[in-house]
Amino acid sequence: MSERDIEKSYTKEEFVDKLRRLADSIEQGENFRISIAGEAIYVPDRAEFTIEHERGDGENEIEFQIKWKDA
Repeated sequence: MSERDIEKSYTKEEFVDKLRRLADSIEQGENFRISIAGEAIYVPDRAEFTIEHERGDGENEIEFQIKWKDA
């Protein structure tokens, strides 16, 4: 698979919907499917979850990260 680095903005409502679906999938031990910039991404239930906080130059950033290795 080729490398890819995309950042996509969502409305508050879209973001909340995606977080709810993700939380439900995690809670139920199921894989999660999300479409980002036209590509369907399947997140396996074995994925690792982290939260990252960055601060600098008067800005703060929180990233909810989901990582996994291809099987």
